[in-house]
Amino acid sequence: MAELLEGKKAADKIIAEVSEAVKREKCNLILAVVLVGDDKASELYVKKKEEACLKAGIASIKRILPADTQEEKLLSMIRGLNENPLVGAILVQVPLPEHISEKRVMREISPQKDVDCFHPENTAKLYEGDFELAPCTPRGIMDLIGEYGISLEGKHVVIVGRSNAVGKPLALMMLAKNATVTVAHSKTKNLAEHTKMADILVCAVGKRNLITADMVKEGVIVIDAGIVREGGKVYGDVEFEGVSKKASRITPVPGGVGPMTIAGLMKNTLILYERKKKWI
Repeated sequence: MAELLEGKKAADKIIAEVSEAVKREKCNLILAVVLVGDDKASELYVKKKEEACLKAGIASIKRILPADTQEEKLLSMIRGLNENPLVGAILVQVPLPEHISEKRVMREISPQKDVDCFHPENTAKLYEGDFELAPCTPRGIMDLIGEYGISLEGKHVVIVGRSNAVGKPLALMMLAKNATVTVAHSKTKNLAEHTKMADILVCAVGKRNLITADMVKEGVIVIDAGIVREGGKVYGDVEFEGVSKKASRITPVPGGVGPMTIAGLMKNTLILYERKKKWI
């Protein structure tokens, strides 16, 4: 049976470190979270972020808009938060309603307050090898790997999922650690042929049981960043019971990557504050 890569334990450690830094530097940190609509999963994520802020000593404010909010109204709210000197970091919870352009919204957030690292100015730095500020889930995955002493050098990493939030930035971060990276996606033919080659398999699709035991090799390390909600329960992309019998290490869902994403958010909020101090 595989060893569990327990994200909650590692995340608690990171949040405690952020809290100590906040106390030591007497930081006045405010994270603004904007939620559009009443998506239940998004509401739960926002609640967890608020709880983490309390633990980290970071103040948070929440702005909730109805699902039929016009794009320009949301953009105007973001501009107001950009101009507010008390707000150090801004997060707009996704997914957004279909009539609102996620790309336009992310471009509207000031790069200096872009805690999710989605603004083009910040994503460009990832391609330059500057990972000081990185999207929260890839940051959390890299921190989890580091916490468990997993070396990436020379390993074949297969990432299933090519999103701007997870797959693409994570590939860059792992390449920088000298891994050989394959990125698979919904159009990849014979997915199992690729996943069977993985020393480390990362899944970030959001499709329950996408990865089954016959699709992995013995001793693989599995990091499941997928989230699927069915019948009041949370599942990942990986069929846990079967795959865990072949894997050497595996993240549970929930309790694996999710808490690390929240911890990454806390780290990014602190990083934005420290950058602002240098500019003043």
